[in-house]
Amino acid sequence: MIGFLIRLVVNAIALLAVAYIVPGVHVTSYTGALIAAFILGIVNAVLRPILLILTLPVVLLTLGLFTFVINAFTFYLVGHMHLGLVVNGFGAAFIGALVLSIVSMLLSWLVKEVEGPSATAR
Repeated sequence: MIGFLIRLVVNAIALLAVAYIVPGVHVTSYTGALIAAFILGIVNAVLRPILLILTLPVVLLTLGLFTFVINAFTFYLVGHMHLGLVVNGFGAAFIGALVLSIVSMLLSWLVKEVEGPSATAR
C-alpha cells in the first residue's frame, strides 16, 4: 500500500514537471495532479494492454515504436477527462507522454536510492 502511494506521488510530481516543461499540457492544482496520476495509472493498467493487443501487428511492424502513439493516446484521453489534467492537442500529448515517462523513471530511481538497497530485497 505504501509503495502504491509513493508511486502515485511520484507520478503526480512527474505530471507537474510535464506541465511546467511541455507547452499545451496544464495541471489544474496539486490535487488535480494526484487525481490525474491516479486516473492515468488506472487507464494504463486497464486500457493500455487492450490497445497493445489490438494494435499488435502495427507494433511489430514498427518495431515497437507505435507504443509511443498508444502512450500519447492514453495521456490525451486522461487529459480530456478534465480531472486535473488538460492536454491541448495530440502533439502536446505525444511530447507530454515522452517527458512523463522520462521524469517518472528518474524520480522512481531517486526514490529507490533514498529508500536504500534493503528496500528492494523485501
